[in-house]
Amino acid sequence: MAKKIAKNFESAMEELEKLIYSLEDGSLSLDESIKTYKKGMELAAFCSEALQKAEQEIYVLEHNAISKMNGEDNNGE
Repeated sequence: MAKKIAKNFESAMEELEKLIYSLEDGSLSLDESIKTYKKGMELAAFCSEALQKAEQEIYVLEHNAISKMNGEDNNGE
């Protein structure tokens, strides 16, 4: 069986919230709780990676904007 992979950050966060609610509800069996926890950890890792990529992209954009304001070309000269 193939694992379902989140398509984007928002859908991953939405699914993660649902998993958290089901874990907090207390109605899952031990096995279901473990499976849900594992899926939640996978989604949390996906979200963390997506945020790191976004932060890096923002850093690059800000660095380029500052360089342009300072009259530097793309080579930092």
